[in-house]
Amino acid sequence: MAFIISPKQLRDRGELYHQLALLVSSGIPIIQALEMQRRKPVNRASGTAMENITAMLKEGSTVTEAFRVAGDFPEFDSALVEAGDKSGRLDQCFKLLSAYYEERAQNLRTVLGGLAYPAFLLHMAAFIFPFIEWFRTGNTLKFALQVCVILVPMYALTCLVIYACQGKHGEKWRSMIERIVHPMPLIGTARRQLALARLAAALEALLNAGVGIIGAWELSAASSGSPFLRRTVSGWKQSLEDGSTPAELVYSSRAFPDPFVNLYQTGETTGHLDETLNKLHAMYREEGSRNLLLASKLYPKLVYGIIAAFVAWKIISFYLGLYGPGSDLDQAIRGFGPNK
Repeated sequence: MAFIISPKQLRDRGELYHQLALLVSSGIPIIQALEMQRRKPVNRASGTAMENITAMLKEGSTVTEAFRVAGDFPEFDSALVEAGDKSGRLDQCFKLLSAYYEERAQNLRTVLGGLAYPAFLLHMAAFIFPFIEWFRTGNTLKFALQVCVILVPMYALTCLVIYACQGKHGEKWRSMIERIVHPMPLIGTARRQLALARLAAALEALLNAGVGIIGAWELSAASSGSPFLRRTVSGWKQSLEDGSTPAELVYSSRAFPDPFVNLYQTGETTGHLDETLNKLHAMYREEGSRNLLLASKLYPKLVYGIIAAFVAWKIISFYLGLYGPGSDLDQAIRGFGPNK
């Protein structure tokens, strides 16, 4: 898996899942569908992954095992493929993954577009002010150090954020990232909403396929991509075996917001749970996508404001250094004052 994920890579993965969804939904066997993607892959990495997965399937492995071992896909992808494999609705899970990566690609393009000018402004400020000092003194080492003091921490922070957001990390790492993102305005809310949307979609597919309630909830929570939801649901097993209903456990859990609780209880009580889960999926996907899109526009503007304030501060500091109290010019003027 690449260290830096670009919009094109996300779009290619979305296209891969889109094509797999079309092939599987049209009745083509999964091995043949994967072979077709291997022969004409969307990129080199997906071609290699399809080849490895196909080889494992021909050796007798399940789709779940093949995607987990040979695909080099994030844990979220593997969990959702497992839900589709066990429910017999791989095409629906592929469609969900396709939409997920298309949205991520679009949001990343928006963020990068919004950050382009602030990044240019920051680099300009990092070079121009030390350059003025270098022009006056000719001290190249000081110039390089002043530039590095600004740019090196920025690059290090950027690399850390990119690394932290990769889907290949283990449960503990993803839990830590989830706790950090949780209180962030818009982003934290969007992440929770999209996790609930994925859980509802996977749960509807699994229950309609006849998967037991305990297994369906555990797989759906794993497919949500939220470690907090997965831990919450994994603690329900004993209560469900003792006769508690999922509606009761959802109501008593702080992991689910009131609209989800109310609609789920209504669906379970009336016997229309499949319709309710479809509604929950559509509702939380729409709200999560809207908040994520808003965040992708707002946060770059916030970064721009911070950089603009930094540039303004540097300009004012430079001006005061030249003309303010205690500057060389001020001392020269004082030297020609009346007392002299």
